[in-house]
Amino acid sequence: MTNPGIESGAQENSPPERRRYRRVRFAMPIELRPEGAASPIRLQTTDISAGGCYVEMGFTLAEGTRLESVMWLGDRKLAVKGVVVSSHPQFGNGIEFTEITDEQRKELEGYLESRDPDSV
Repeated sequence: MTNPGIESGAQENSPPERRRYRRVRFAMPIELRPEGAASPIRLQTTDISAGGCYVEMGFTLAEGTRLESVMWLGDRKLAVKGVVVSSHPQFGNGIEFTEITDEQRKELEGYLESRDPDSV
């Protein structure tokens, strides 16, 4: 018997979606520079939104680590600050963009939409 309020395939006890921005599976070059680090870590995102991204990395950063991130949207450099919000050892980190202007957010959303118009 199915619960009419639950979509087919959805779990009745699944947590509510916390994200404010739709994610796009997209490999985008990104540089992360944790506070106090002398040089950046160069990676690629596995998914990204106007609110943050996920990066795969073998040596993960601790939750709460503050960092600067740099992404290239075509020929435009986008530099924002963020914080590590999830850490999966030997797999990757979730990054939330904490200091991003409305203009930067709109620019990132537009760039992602131009890459995958059905996902933004």
